[in-house]
Amino acid sequence: MCGRYAASRAPEDLVSLFGVEKWEPSETLAPDWNVAPTKLVPVVLERPLKGQDAGNGRPVRQLRPLKWGLVPSWAKSPEGAARMINARAETVHEKPSYRRAFAARRCLLPADGYYEWVTGKDERRLEEEGRRKRPRKQPYFVTPADGSVFAMAGLYEFWRDRTLPEDHPQAWWATCTVLTTEAETAPLAVGPAEGPRSLADIHPRMPLMLTPDRWDAWLDPANTAPESLLAPPPEGLMRAYPVSTEVSNVRNNGPELEKELAAPEEGTLF
Repeated sequence: MCGRYAASRAPEDLVSLFGVEKWEPSETLAPDWNVAPTKLVPVVLERPLKGQDAGNGRPVRQLRPLKWGLVPSWAKSPEGAARMINARAETVHEKPSYRRAFAARRCLLPADGYYEWVTGKDERRLEEEGRRKRPRKQPYFVTPADGSVFAMAGLYEFWRDRTLPEDHPQAWWATCTVLTTEAETAPLAVGPAEGPRSLADIHPRMPLMLTPDRWDAWLDPANTAPESLLAPPPEGLMRAYPVSTEVSNVRNNGPELEKELAAPEEGTLF
């Protein structure tokens, strides 16, 4: 599962890190420490340029802002976008909503890491006893232990709004989704003093992270082998730590949301 993440890296850093050839400074997004569904997010993709920059038609690596929540090209409306923020890696090459994008429109979503919520043991007990319908949950931030960029495997699509004229600025929607895979059961590279010991302890799913040696193959539309493209990352690369419950409110945004807490907040112990 990936329902919220942080993306605060400067575009210049992403251009250098991912070998981006084309980006428009006018499209630069502000740093976002609380990315939620339907927001615009920075995405790395490869596709031929159009217009005066078309050149020889070869795929060009680009950094572009896309809306998080995929709308298939054949959809009658974009209403279901918020429900399509994630796609399961195990079936993405078969599902009608994703298989065309998987074959030709793969992308990378750079991030600092992602947030996941864990229900505290006392809260779970109350919930099981029927005494609490909405248990308080402790958010954790999951990020590469070495401080590197967290590159999530994604897909993107273009959707045409037929209710608007061709030259309308909102006639075309460019949207994306994050692939998820089974969460690791191996110990975290760095775990909290108390709490979850593996990513699977936090949530049964996790974003499909791609290490730098796999970026080129993932972005190359000529590579269509599901077995190699969808393989999970090596185990033991991630760390997880508790952060403030302020991140649970999408209106809150700032670097303090990534700040590590010495222990889970009161009432949210794992």
